[in-house]
Amino acid sequence: MTAYFFSDTAALTGRTLRHVTRSMDTIITTVITPVAMMLMFVYVFGGAIDTGSVSYVNYMLPGILLMTIASGISYTAYRLFTDVKSGIFERFQSMPIARSGVLWAHVITSMVANLIALVLVVGVAVLMGFRSGAGVSAWLTVAGILLLFTLALTWLAVIPGLSASSVEGAGAFAYPLIFLPFVSSAFVPTKTMPGPVHWFAEHQPVTSIVNTIRALFTGRPVGDDIWIALAWCVGLLVVAYVFAMIAYRRKIA
Repeated sequence: MTAYFFSDTAALTGRTLRHVTRSMDTIITTVITPVAMMLMFVYVFGGAIDTGSVSYVNYMLPGILLMTIASGISYTAYRLFTDVKSGIFERFQSMPIARSGVLWAHVITSMVANLIALVLVVGVAVLMGFRSGAGVSAWLTVAGILLLFTLALTWLAVIPGLSASSVEGAGAFAYPLIFLPFVSSAFVPTKTMPGPVHWFAEHQPVTSIVNTIRALFTGRPVGDDIWIALAWCVGLLVVAYVFAMIAYRRKIA
């Protein structure tokens, strides 16, 4: 059964990846908003924000990367919603394939598409002056955190992808996630925020993830932030996966 699951998932992943490669505009669109925000903040607002000895493009890149992921998963929900409405799920159910392979194919495709988008955004940041003295282990840690965050949000995207009643509804859930970095340490130090906003910024997941990635990029100690960031990512992943599977069982029942 396990062998069938992996072979079926691989075949279905190939199908969804072909859809992405035939419409690369989805990845380009995913990149446009974060890059536009990066250009605006660095060249318009960056000079007015005190980030100490760290250049502003270095300071804000971790938040931009999280915004890129949040933007990308809206297309995961869209692709899944399209499959559901086309009736392909019903056709797959009549075939001798692993049922969960359909979902995993979309999840893996989301991981690949978001990885491409993240590489493109980092490339633009390098052109804008981003530099890091981080070693290989630090870069691998950053990549691991970003992939875990992407996996968690992808399973979150599965829920509206299966349960939304319209295309707009399938993708709209990502909008709050895209703007969550604005109320965090992503673009300005949280100490500059008023009381209630400061408290929220300090206790939401983006801040701990951003602080961890920023510390890894600059070679500083990550402290407790990395454990808080991992706890948020794993917790979100577990909750999203459970509810996604519940939504899937209801859909195919």
